[in-house]
Amino acid sequence: MNKPLILVVEDDKPVRNLITTTLKTNDYRYVFAENGSNAVMEAASHNPDIVLLDLGLPDMDGVDVIKKIRTWSTMPIIVISARSEDEEKIDALDAGADDYLTKPFSVGELLARIRVAQRRIQAPGNDASAQNPVFTNGDLKIDFAAGCAFMGGEELHLTPIEFKLLCLLANNAGRVLTHTFITQKIWGSSWDNDIASLRVFMATLRKKLETGSDSPQYIQTHIGVGYRMLRVEPREKEI
Repeated sequence: MNKPLILVVEDDKPVRNLITTTLKTNDYRYVFAENGSNAVMEAASHNPDIVLLDLGLPDMDGVDVIKKIRTWSTMPIIVISARSEDEEKIDALDAGADDYLTKPFSVGELLARIRVAQRRIQAPGNDASAQNPVFTNGDLKIDFAAGCAFMGGEELHLTPIEFKLLCLLANNAGRVLTHTFITQKIWGSSWDNDIASLRVFMATLRKKLETGSDSPQYIQTHIGVGYRMLRVEPREKEI
C-alpha cells in the first residue's frame, strides 16, 4: 500500500527542504506549494491525504487556506508555524485544522504527528456514530446506539454530559478539539462558565477512563487550547 500523499505548504525554502527531505527519507509521497493560492489549487488537483501548512504565507494567511479547503474536504491539516500564542493555535484549530506543531520542531515529532493523522484517515469517518455503531479504542468500547460505554468489558457509569463528551472525542479521535468547539457542541454556547464546567466534566470523565496508575491515557489536555482523544493499543490479557 502506498503511503499517504502529503501536501507541504511552506514559503521558507530551508524549512520546506527539511520537511520534504524527511518525507522522502521515510518513503512518503509529497507535493509542495510556496503560497496560499497554489496550496488551494494543489489541494484541489491532487487531493492529498494530509496537508502540512505554514500560517505565515506571502499572499494570504494560512487560516484562510484552512477555511477554503474545509469548504470541500475533511483531509487532515497539520499546522506548522512559528506562531506559538494560544490564540493563534485556537484560531487555526477552530478554522478546521486537526493539529498544530510549533517551530522549531524535531523530525521525530513531525513524523509522530503525521502518524496520528494517518490513523485518523484509517479510522471511521468524522461521524463515527453514523459510520459504525460501535467505536473501539484500546479497552474502551462505545455503543452509540445503546448509549453506553465499556472499559475492559465493564460498563462505565457516565452522566449524560460525560457520555456526550466521550462520543464527541471519539468521533474526532486524534484531532485537537478547542474549548470553544466542544462547548458549542455540548451546550450550544461558549461562555466562561461553560469552559469552567467543561474542565470539571473532563476531569471526572478522565478518572472513569483511567482508573489506575497503569491505565493508558485516553484524553490529552492541550493547556489553554482544548482536548484530544489519543489512539490506544489494547492491553494484553493476563493468562
